[in-house]
Amino acid sequence: MRCDWAERGELERKYHDTHWGVPVHDDKELFKMLIMEGQQAGLSWTTILAKMETLCAAYDNFDPAILSRYDEARIEALLHDDGIVRNRAKVNAAVHNAVQYHVLREKHGSLDSFLWRHVDFKPILNRWEHISQVPATTPLSDAISKELKALGFKFVGSTTIYAFMQAVGIVNDHLTCCSFR
Repeated sequence: MRCDWAERGELERKYHDTHWGVPVHDDKELFKMLIMEGQQAGLSWTTILAKMETLCAAYDNFDPAILSRYDEARIEALLHDDGIVRNRAKVNAAVHNAVQYHVLREKHGSLDSFLWRHVDFKPILNRWEHISQVPATTPLSDAISKELKALGFKFVGSTTIYAFMQAVGIVNDHLTCCSFR
């Protein structure tokens, strides 16, 4: 048995079974997922999963060293790519956040240490029985969102950050009935 949301289709099942809630400590993967969650804002996660390969290809796998050097011509090319989320604010935020990623690393050493220090480097293991119990935000997602915004990041509201925390295993919100827990 899986979490309710993962039973909607094959993309959700595969993502749930192999990635969601698995602790991530690789800075590039953390950054990629942070940007992907920002891309999802206002859309369904299924939309992002369906575009995942195209998004990764279009954005050089969200490598902050490459992404931070995108110029206006590259941004305009992205805005004409049918395979991505063609929202100017989201495209600009991805490039901008790649620049801010380097600022964060100078201040905190790594994105990994910045994020995981909030939970003493151990995932929060929640014990929700029903999807309706899972919050959209928490005081911790509020705090991380506030810190990221203070560092200049965009598309990092508390709801986005909580979804990101779930995705990268900072929070384990698999339902108690889920065999992938």
